[in-house]
Amino acid sequence: MNKTLIIAEAGVNHNGKISLAKKLIKEAKKAGADYVKFQTFITEDLVSKNLKKVKYQIIKKNKKESQFSMLKKLELSQSDFKTLYKYCKKINIKFLSTAFDIKSLHFVNSLNPDYLKIPSGEIDNLPLLKEMTKFKKKIILSTGMSSLKQIDRTFNFLRKNGVPASKITILHCNSDYPTPIKDVNLNVLKSFKTKFKTEVGYSDHTLGIEVSAVAVAIGAKIIEKHFTLNKNMSGPDHKISLNPFEFSMMVNSIRKTELALGQFIKKPSKRVIKNISLVKKSIVASTLIKTGDKFSSKNLINKRAGNGISPIYWYKILGKSSKKNYKAEQLISSKEIN
Repeated sequence: MNKTLIIAEAGVNHNGKISLAKKLIKEAKKAGADYVKFQTFITEDLVSKNLKKVKYQIIKKNKKESQFSMLKKLELSQSDFKTLYKYCKKINIKFLSTAFDIKSLHFVNSLNPDYLKIPSGEIDNLPLLKEMTKFKKKIILSTGMSSLKQIDRTFNFLRKNGVPASKITILHCNSDYPTPIKDVNLNVLKSFKTKFKTEVGYSDHTLGIEVSAVAVAIGAKIIEKHFTLNKNMSGPDHKISLNPFEFSMMVNSIRKTELALGQFIKKPSKRVIKNISLVKKSIVASTLIKTGDKFSSKNLINKRAGNGISPIYWYKILGKSSKKNYKAEQLISSKEIN
């Protein structure tokens, strides 16, 4: 069984506090996540100073606050991230962080993560992507604001710059927080697999846990979901995140889905095989049959009767002469079909 990689997207839910970030890491580990992911950025290199917040980021007490002011308070230092990386190693959970600018990208790469992440908003940022290709790392390409044509363009750019398709996982997502169920469009995962011949995943911005498990059933190999300690905390992403209990429920649901998917071969399981003799029918004498009597629908019947001749041989037996005597309810011998 290929295990789905589950990423707890801690993002900026640390609220700018390293102590809170450590708690997120610890709870992500307990909830069953394979990775915990943060966001690494230099606010001055990320956003214009007077840019308004996105609608979902606005909270009542800071309605007029700019994106710049909000993100500056959520920015962690390189020293902070080194501490978090070491803490992840200590408790045995993998560390990831999305870099939003070239300086941050070089720093994140210095921590030697398994994957580098292209966030949905940076899919057209060719200088950032070009720099990323130099590191020869596996890449997660998030597609929350893109058409298939835009994804194709970025995918081909990565390929032309030396990243093989086998090192690219395309994440379907919808950059609406929260994403309405009617807009999820999980079938696009099938389109990605057909067109790009690479691994696919799903970054889940819906409320609840159901959609992630369905994505795994369709073929997602990576699931990413926002994670918080408490949905009522102050900050832009807490309300659309799962708390530790919900996240563990999602992980459990995904692991059950993986088991349920099973193999590509249809055959009875070991437990089912034990039931075959008690459920499937055999050809049985419905009345006394003497040696030489011809088998017919008047002296034969199909019943749940153990490991006798399958009714699949019914028409092969009809009209044949019996080779022995049979009492009513007696299983017809397999020798009768030879």
